[in-house]
Amino acid sequence: MSLVLNPATTALLLGLFSAVTLAAANVSVKAGSDILASRALLQASAALLIMPAAFLVPVPDAATWSALAWAVPVHFLYQLALIGALKHGDLSLVFPVMRGSAPLLTGFAAWGVLGERLTPAGLFGLMLASAAVIAFAWPPRGQRLAAHPDRRALVFAALTAIGIAGYNVTDARGVRIAPEPATFIVWLFMFDCLGTGTVALICRRGQVRALIAAKWRYGLVGAVLSILSYGAALIAFTLVEAAKVSAVRETSVVFAALMGAYLLKETVGLRRLAAALVLAAGLAILQFAG
Repeated sequence: MSLVLNPATTALLLGLFSAVTLAAANVSVKAGSDILASRALLQASAALLIMPAAFLVPVPDAATWSALAWAVPVHFLYQLALIGALKHGDLSLVFPVMRGSAPLLTGFAAWGVLGERLTPAGLFGLMLASAAVIAFAWPPRGQRLAAHPDRRALVFAALTAIGIAGYNVTDARGVRIAPEPATFIVWLFMFDCLGTGTVALICRRGQVRALIAAKWRYGLVGAVLSILSYGAALIAFTLVEAAKVSAVRETSVVFAALMGAYLLKETVGLRRLAAALVLAAGLAILQFAG
């Protein structure tokens, strides 16, 4: 007896797999003492690992090159904001803010650019999920939001969220208009390293060889996880609405909090655990709103 999954279920499973591997990839970057070097090595390793696949997928056509011309700069700006967020704040603080704010922004962007629609219940679930993960980063008791001790990290996290919403839309469009989704995925990974790699070479000149020797393991592990994570998400984009894929992928905040606690020795309190439950409820409403 064969098990056949419908597109919605397949997209859900791909989104959850993407969430776990996304969290693990960011843990690998945060575990390195030099965030810029670790992230640049991750992107360069991913490009090298996926390069042979360029000979196995259809050659990009004019529409695909146009989609890449939009997607690559958006990814570069996202990478810069992400590096700033991870440099200035704990993973368990900045990750929920940047990933949790993204689904709502993605929903509105997909509505305006891709012409997608969500039901009122689905939109409510989207907002509930976003509000829940933002609660992860609320100021400690007795401190005002304006006096938050991690303001700089939160600003970078908010900018990262905008970048996530931007690349969700540009990449969803790319995989849909490419000859095959794999064409866009492969060429995006190959170009994605150029921006961060150039910045790292400029900012770390004279240290490149030593940094590669010290950080290559973080880069390689993160690259494999990154390819698995975003490849799964991009395939899911071809099956259901971009906002739903983004929202399911944002369960990565739960996995990142747990990994941060056990692997990076960060503190995860009851408030963040409660927020995780609300997040799960919001995602369930969104997923089954129809």
